[in-house]
Amino acid sequence: MKVKNLIFFFLLLLMGMSFGQQKKSNGDVLFFEYDYQGAIQEYLKEMRKTPLSNQQYLNLAESYFKVEDFSAAASTYMDLYKSEVDLSANQLNKLFQALNMNVGRDSTRSFFYNNSEIFSAELRENAQFNFDLLNSDVNPPSDIEIFNVTENSREADFAPSFYKDQLLFTSSRNRDPNLKNNANSPASFLNIYQANISTDGNLVGSGPASIIPEFKYHQGTPYYSEALDEVFYIRSNEQADELVYDSEGKNALAIGSVNKSGNFRLLFKDLSTSFYYPFYDDLSGKLYFAAEFEEGFGGTDIYYVYTNNGLIMSSPINLGPRVNTPGNEIAPYIFEGSLYFSSDIFYGFGGMDIYRSEIMEEGFFSIPVNLGEGLNSEKDDFGYIIRNYLEKGLLGYFSSNRNGGKGKDDLYGFVVKEKPGIKTFNIYGSVLNLATNNVIPGAEVRLLDLDGSVLKVIETDEKGAFRMEVPMQEGITVEATKARHSIFSDSYRGEALNQIQESAYNLGIVSIDDLVEETEDQTVLKLNKFYFDKGQSTITPAIATELDKVIDAVSRFPQMQLRIESHTDSRGGSATNFRISQSRADAIKNYLESNGVSSSNILYSIGYGEDKLLNDCTNGVFCLDTFHKKNERQLIVVLNYDLLF
Repeated sequence: MKVKNLIFFFLLLLMGMSFGQQKKSNGDVLFFEYDYQGAIQEYLKEMRKTPLSNQQYLNLAESYFKVEDFSAAASTYMDLYKSEVDLSANQLNKLFQALNMNVGRDSTRSFFYNNSEIFSAELRENAQFNFDLLNSDVNPPSDIEIFNVTENSREADFAPSFYKDQLLFTSSRNRDPNLKNNANSPASFLNIYQANISTDGNLVGSGPASIIPEFKYHQGTPYYSEALDEVFYIRSNEQADELVYDSEGKNALAIGSVNKSGNFRLLFKDLSTSFYYPFYDDLSGKLYFAAEFEEGFGGTDIYYVYTNNGLIMSSPINLGPRVNTPGNEIAPYIFEGSLYFSSDIFYGFGGMDIYRSEIMEEGFFSIPVNLGEGLNSEKDDFGYIIRNYLEKGLLGYFSSNRNGGKGKDDLYGFVVKEKPGIKTFNIYGSVLNLATNNVIPGAEVRLLDLDGSVLKVIETDEKGAFRMEVPMQEGITVEATKARHSIFSDSYRGEALNQIQESAYNLGIVSIDDLVEETEDQTVLKLNKFYFDKGQSTITPAIATELDKVIDAVSRFPQMQLRIESHTDSRGGSATNFRISQSRADAIKNYLESNGVSSSNILYSIGYGEDKLLNDCTNGVFCLDTFHKKNERQLIVVLNYDLLF
């Protein structure tokens, strides 16, 4: 159909019931009556006589967009953009949509990157991810079987919902063939229908839904909650069996529900705001829906409210900028921890596309992933649902006005072995200082594939936190570092990739300054003081414990260059002390090298004997053992401290 999504479809159906105020020009009148082709002609006539106002130019661009003249829409929106006319987020999305349909995805992508600062960080990340996805070799499973269901009519059939062993859906088909179908007749209003699901997933025997009470105005987009045994749906605002309007002559759509006894209860009603696509999550008790509120991110956004067995218990909560965009988001549906919805954001195939986002902890969502060609087309694809289906795997349905259908919108079914859409790797957590357990802001976190190619790089925020998502790989290496810090690096394959996504994953690194101290005017590794047995150079367990800290430090800073120093006190002969100190220095070097430290890291191992005493306990001077012990020491000097990154 000619409209861009369900919202505009409703507006067109409501044309005959609007009482818009008189506008200043014929073009304005036709535009607000949704006669977009007529508005274009009138605006073009008016332009020959007097310049259009900025708002009228916006109306003209919108009209071109609605009649799918994307070349003219792109040109008009671009003229407004270059003239620095203040475009809303939704109008910017239409500019990019029109460019996408007119000049192609690559040119739109380039224009987006050159002007991306006007969008939120989440949208920029979403766009880059999906642009890369649609231009990559990573494809969703190809075993999906899509079919046009047999019960489609010549009118609009959309918004499917599972109802026990049947399917509910919305249709604009004539309720009564004996009634003339016009904008104000009962025959023209949307209604909810039901059909049986055959063993192959097709539909048979459609008719008005028996559970839905009779209502002579619009009612549609049903969702059946198995836990509550209720159907949630939308219907026209009415009072005393008559439609009610706001001050601008608009009849909006409310959300209600009906139980198995046929009792209807009204849940959401606002004279000026329409609500769309209710979805009740049986697990959380949240009621999701789409609506356009002033504080939203663009057009219609997806919201949820907390409920008590379906009764509203909170104000609407926006799902946030990871899901909601400057475009229109509708038709939320949750299956096995995945949120499915449709959006007309510009980086899709065109029109409304179906996306999947994983529901994370604390209200976070993963980057919405386009479900790919097949389920999506250059037209509108929306109203996606899916469930487990016997030995066949999964059965689902969606709506589309793609080419080749029977009516304005058609229902399509599909059978697939696993959830459609590519799998992604989503990791979140913090980078921590292992020495202090403090978070590290500004640390660099990298994801690499098996070949070592960098998949993504980000910096941790002011709380040391990070969150990253890339298409799933056979294996992924996670790295983290910061200037003058060690490098965290670990690789994962198979099931380990799934496990580290289940909870926060903290990456520990160490600052070089936490490992060293200044001693005797040089930088040395920070170790507890240790002693060899008298006259011996054997590495005892106590000494090994300290030397293992050296091994760990070198593993974290592979470029580290060391000098091993061994010093004795003045007791005994000088030659003996030189010999034993050298033997001890060599023993330390041998231990380190035998436990993984490369010989290239140890530039020197020197025994100084009693040459560098720290006090006056020289030969012939009586000193307590405590003072002699101060002279006996082993130092691991970091020669290139100032050069370590």
